Amino acid sequence: MNTQAKRNFLFISTDGLHVDCAWRILREGHEVRYCTENKNEADIGDGFVPKVDDWAAHVDWADVIVFDDVLGQGEKAAALRAKGKRVIGGTPYTDKLEDDRSFGQDELKKAGVGVLPYKEFDDFDAAIAHVKANPRKYVIKPSGEAQNIKRLLFVGMEEDGSDVVRVLEAYKRVWSDTIKIFQLQNRVTGVEVAVGGFFNGREFMEPININFEHKKLLPGNVGPATGEMGTSMFWTGPNKLYRETLAKMAPRLAEEGYVGYIDVNCIVNGQGIYPLEFTARFGYPTIQIQSDGLNIPLSDFFYQMAAGEEPRFKAKKGFQVGVRLVVPPYPFKDKETFESFSKNAAIIFKKPATEGVHIHDVKRVNDEWLVTGGAGLALVVSGHGATMREAQKQAYGRIQNILIPNMYFRDDIGDRWYEDSDRLHTWGYLRES
Repeated sequence: MNTQAKRNFLFISTDGLHVDCAWRILREGHEVRYCTENKNEADIGDGFVPKVDDWAAHVDWADVIVFDDVLGQGEKAAALRAKGKRVIGGTPYTDKLEDDRSFGQDELKKAGVGVLPYKEFDDFDAAIAHVKANPRKYVIKPSGEAQNIKRLLFVGMEEDGSDVVRVLEAYKRVWSDTIKIFQLQNRVTGVEVAVGGFFNGREFMEPININFEHKKLLPGNVGPATGEMGTSMFWTGPNKLYRETLAKMAPRLAEEGYVGYIDVNCIVNGQGIYPLEFTARFGYPTIQIQSDGLNIPLSDFFYQMAAGEEPRFKAKKGFQVGVRLVVPPYPFKDKETFESFSKNAAIIFKKPATEGVHIHDVKRVNDEWLVTGGAGLALVVSGHGATMREAQKQAYGRIQNILIPNMYFRDDIGDRWYEDSDRLHTWGYLRES
């Protein structure tokens, strides 16, 4: 394929999520048009990428159309694919894999993947009665829109489930209008690890991605749950973890003609692999980190995926680390706090070096980078190395070059690898086959 061919990329976003990918492809020499449908987030990416108001008017212009990760976009993406357009994005089926936790678990079972016992509820009293009648450790997992409020997921610690009962009673009083459906899933202990891959409409592209999310706000994995504070990862050929989970979903994804990234988060131990949930879309900051791990331009990679070409691609060997730099009120939503502490906060580089730096909710005015949006998401900073330690050193060295008022981040992204890797190798899950 001629990697010098100039192509047109149309990015369609609800909240400005994949602006960094659009900016990267623009810098690779292609034409980019970017549409943000949420007008409250419309200035994300200003000064970085060309904007349009009505994406539908630019569909014929585009060689590749890329939808962001908001659930519900799958219907639009599938409709355009049916018209012959090259589209990266979901389908109603893949949206439902993530949005409806029970459906996702049922689909895994149909594909021959073992899952943890769970029970779905739409009534808090019934759930409380179930825990009291069947005492054990549980995880409370809201479904639908409520699952995006990360602090509502609760991992029980008490053997008799008494802490889960207390949380359910509190949710009944405070969150009953928001949490319409939820799961109680049996809790197991082990290593939390995700296996992901890019699907080109017919098959998984290789290599695959093994990644470790760091959800808690504070170092040491404490504090409130967030969307994500950072991720460590590496690329690999097919291994046992992949073959016993994601690979078994390939025939169903091919039936859908799905194009994009999908991963399944799991708990694994010496007894088995237990898939927890799907991410049927790009992850953030996962895609920013992954883009630095490719040995081909992101524009070529997206085109090949959307066109169903080249089931194998070149990725860097070794390890990658990505760290989110955030400002108040993250991980919470508080407009007053954002406007008082973070709105238009300047992002300053001590030295003019931005390699490995990825924009989140950022705009550029008079060549100055400013925080915008409202969530408090500023940057993702990545590093790569032959060892996890080297990847950490590069990422955190790059962060030392950045100043943002009231900035905070976790300084331990990747640390869990040193123990987790021993266990995963002992159990044989990372062995390529």
